[in-house]
Amino acid sequence: MKEARPALRYAKAILNLAKEQGSDEEVNNNMKDIVATIAESDDLDAMLKSPVIKAADKKKVLDALFGDKVNNISKGLFNLLAENKRMLMLESVAKKYSIIYDYYKKMQVATVTTAVELTSELEAKIQEKVVEITGNSAAIENIVNPEILGGFILRVGDVQYDASISNQLNELRREFDDSHYIPKI
Repeated sequence: MKEARPALRYAKAILNLAKEQGSDEEVNNNMKDIVATIAESDDLDAMLKSPVIKAADKKKVLDALFGDKVNNISKGLFNLLAENKRMLMLESVAKKYSIIYDYYKKMQVATVTTAVELTSELEAKIQEKVVEITGNSAAIENIVNPEILGGFILRVGDVQYDASISNQLNELRREFDDSHYIPKI
């Protein structure tokens, strides 16, 4: 994680430049696309992290891959990282940008783990719970995990609300263990 601090500095500089030009949301979308593309392609990730491949060649690949899909600020980031021979930090910078952009816009992401896919009706109820817990609304990200049996686990920042059936069963098991319940044999 020795690249975390420089990545944060690059991300802050890019955000400040994007705010000045009024394209901070567009750059955020670019950064999300960059992170998603790198995550989908092991070859691209390996190429960016390779010490054998020259920074100029890495930049050419990024220009060919993203071309007109990204704005000039994002292309400028490619140039800057290539000049400073820090292309391996691209994914980290893009992730940090999205984090500080969300903080700047006072946006939260609520991660909801459910046993089944969320419907719009359930999503509205979860949004109410998020507002009740934090006082603000949030973008909802759904993770499906059948092991929780039912209910949901809501995580917003460092706050977690566990209303899953598996958690309720575990609490019941602990109550029986604590009460020294001895069944009749």
